[in-house]
Parts: sequence; structure tokens; C-alpha cells
Amino acid sequence: MQTITKFLALLMLSLSVQFISAQDTIQNSNNQYKIEELQKVKDEIKIQEREFLKVEVEAINLRLEKGEITNVEAEKLKKEVAKKRALNIENRIAIVNNKIDLLKRNEDGYHTDDDGELSKIGFNFGGEESSFAGIKIKNKNKPRKYDLRTSSDFVLAFGLNNAIIEGENLDDSPYKFGGSRFFEIGWAWKTRVFKESNFLRLKYGYSFQINGLKPNDNKYFVQQGNETVLQEFPEELKKSKLSITNLVFPVHFEFGPSKRIDKDTYFRYSTDNKFKIGIGGYAGFNIGTRQKLKYELDGERIKDKQKRGFNATNLVYGLSGYIAIDEVALYVKYDLSPIFKDQTIKQNNISIGVRFDMD
Repeated sequence: MQTITKFLALLMLSLSVQFISAQDTIQNSNNQYKIEELQKVKDEIKIQEREFLKVEVEAINLRLEKGEITNVEAEKLKKEVAKKRALNIENRIAIVNNKIDLLKRNEDGYHTDDDGELSKIGFNFGGEESSFAGIKIKNKNKPRKYDLRTSSDFVLAFGLNNAIIEGENLDDSPYKFGGSRFFEIGWAWKTRVFKESNFLRLKYGYSFQINGLKPNDNKYFVQQGNETVLQEFPEELKKSKLSITNLVFPVHFEFGPSKRIDKDTYFRYSTDNKFKIGIGGYAGFNIGTRQKLKYELDGERIKDKQKRGFNATNLVYGLSGYIAIDEVALYVKYDLSPIFKDQTIKQNNISIGVRFDMD
């Protein structure tokens, strides 16, 4: 039992090696404080490696007591593990000393990334990272490009959804105005079109769009051969909603002023707190259609989820645009492709809401 306990202790210590040096990452912005913490890390390294050595020597002694190895073999193994732990202490402390020297040379401890955001030299503070010898290394800590013409944004949009029906006014829509909504999430890249000006940008990427339609008057969607129609539901509906999910690839031309920021070794254009207009469109395809019904039958609450085609258009395309200040925009999109294919009366989806482009 004692042998098992010793070996388990050795295993646990080995598995935890990458976490012991987590103190390398210092969250305080004061360099002196970080240096003091790194000095403590050096003491922790010595304690840790000595504990490793102690457990390894005890494990060797247990093997000797059980007759698995001779005295000569035991002494040889002890010298090997002692040498290994001594070298580990030397190498790991050298890494910490290099970080201390780096902090002393850089008084503020910061540099700016390609996108202008502040980051810490040699330390990871939540960005992209890798790990070597228990020390976290920030991959973004690399030379900046002099001129970075392409950046990227996370895109999130939501708001009201409805349909423009051929021969009818939007006021006569069979779908609820407040209850029918859309949601969009995606990623976009933005490239400066002209070399010496940032007034015009090309914005492109991909998005998942979910367009929801809630019928009025206790109606639901029914697929009748090649057509999808609205019919009265035999029970009182608590909820009736059709969701159409599309994967699309938007492209916009974005106009608007920007501020040029010049540094010693690079320059950037910033559109923070600036007015922007985006005009363009999108194309893609339908990846799923689902109808959700909620009602009561004989006192029992029923939730009916129907996953089927409902004759939704497979290839979708449309126009879209936005007017923004900083990261927040008023967003409009309109499907030139019909909601349902092969319909006697054509219906086109329209959405209006807010959009957030966050870098």
C-alpha cells in the first residue's frame, strides 16, 4: 500500500508541473510588483524540484527494499534523478531571470499589438498562447507589420423579421410584427481598398442567419406538395413559429472617415467612434427549417417540433446595409430570393434590427 501511495504522489506531482509555474503570469500592471512575484516564483521552483527529488528517491528506496534493484543500481538512479532536478532548477530559474531582465528594460511592460490593443511583453493575459517548459508564451508577441490593411470583426445582429408578400402591403402581413424575429452571428474581415486612404473598406465573411416567422390568427404552416400554406390549427395555439436557418457569405463596401495613428515603426487607421455606412449583399444556402408548435390537448401541454423542408428556398441571396457609429449599427437585410419556392404568391423575407461589429 505504501509503494502505491508513493508512486501516486510522484504521478500527481508530475501531472501538476505545468500549473506550478502559473505564477509567471502576473496580473498586476506594476513592474516592480511583477518582479517581486517572479522572485517568489524562483523560490517555488526550488521547493517544487526538491519535492520531486524526495519522492523519486523514496520510490527508488522502496524498489531496493523489495529487491527489485541492487544497491549499486539504486545509487546510480539516485544520482541521475538528482542531476535531472538540479538541471531543471537551473533552466527554469534562467527563464524567470530572463523575464525579470525583460521587465527591467521595459519600464511600462507593454507594447501594442497589430490591432493597437495593449498587451504585456512576454506574459499571457488571456490572448493566444502556447506553453514551453511550464512557461506560457504569447504568440502575438511578435514584430508588428508596418501597414496592416486587413482586420477582422465578430458580427452579432438581431431584431424584427417579417415578409413582403406580392400584391400586399406590409401592414397586411399574416405574420406577427413583434413576435417574428431574426438572429445573425458570424465573422467578417475588413480590407482597406486604397493604399493611401481608409475611406473605403471591403468587408466580407460568413454568417449564420436565423429568420423566424410567427403566423397570426392561430395559424401554422402546412406543406401541401410543392406549396407551403397557412392553415387554421384545430387546437388553440400557445406558440407557432417557423425558423429558417441559412449559411450566407456577406460582402459590403464600407464608407466612412477614420483616424490615422502614426508610431515609430508602424501606422494604423482607426474607425473607433466614427460614422460608417455599409452597402452590399449576401448569398448562401439553407441549412435547416423547423416549425415549433405549443398547445394543450386534453389538459396536456404539447410541444411539437417539425423538422422538414417546408419548400424553403435552398439557395438564398439578398441585399443588406447598415449605418453605424463605432461598433453599433442600424441594420437592414432583404432576401431577393423567395422564402418558399414554387409558390403561387411570392414572399420575400425582410429584417431590421441592430448590428454589432466587435474587433
